[in-house]
Amino acid sequence: MTAPALAPRKTPRTLSQVIARAGGVPPERILNDPQPGTATEADVVELHDRESRLAELVDGVLVEKTAGAFESLIASAVIQILGAFVHEQDTGVVLAPDGMMRLAPGLVRIPDVAFISWERLACGEFPRVPIPNLVPDLVVEVLSPGNTQTEMGGKLADYSHAGVRLVWLIYPDTRSARACTSATAFQQIPPDGGLSGGDVLPGFSLSLRDLFARTARAR
Repeated sequence: MTAPALAPRKTPRTLSQVIARAGGVPPERILNDPQPGTATEADVVELHDRESRLAELVDGVLVEKTAGAFESLIASAVIQILGAFVHEQDTGVVLAPDGMMRLAPGLVRIPDVAFISWERLACGEFPRVPIPNLVPDLVVEVLSPGNTQTEMGGKLADYSHAGVRLVWLIYPDTRSARACTSATAFQQIPPDGGLSGGDVLPGFSLSLRDLFARTARAR
């Protein structure tokens, strides 16, 4: 599935406009090379290939992706659990935290985890390009201290508009989560609760207690 075209946005002219469009992130996450408003998908790929750094593209601005080691560990655990289920059921593919995707012209997002069903992959094969024009069925974002509420709200809006059916936001600090079916509709999941695959992945469930248990050695 490809994303519907978004209406063209005006190029930000001031630093405050750049920061606001990026979701109020710390200025150090906004890259100045190339100049904000002029960045392209080629710059996203070059940055990754040259410096092994990940930055999302939002209206010509490169916004560096934030992630700590603990958040990476949680994302890895989700990939292991989700990937095993998807492989067993043969329902699609699961992407890791460096999986770049074009959700719309000029909009590249890099979720921490993404599930894409075979139905959304032409000819049942994953495209061999750095930034495929794909919309996941399920997106998982593991929040880091550098993520702002406004930033995540903007991501949810982008995901929803593109056609992502389900977004899981995982909060390591509280060991809780949110299951979002749109930019405004969500279910709060407590630490003793679990995330359900719902209509996106029928039969799949993920216990938050079990997920976070993977971050410590069993005794």
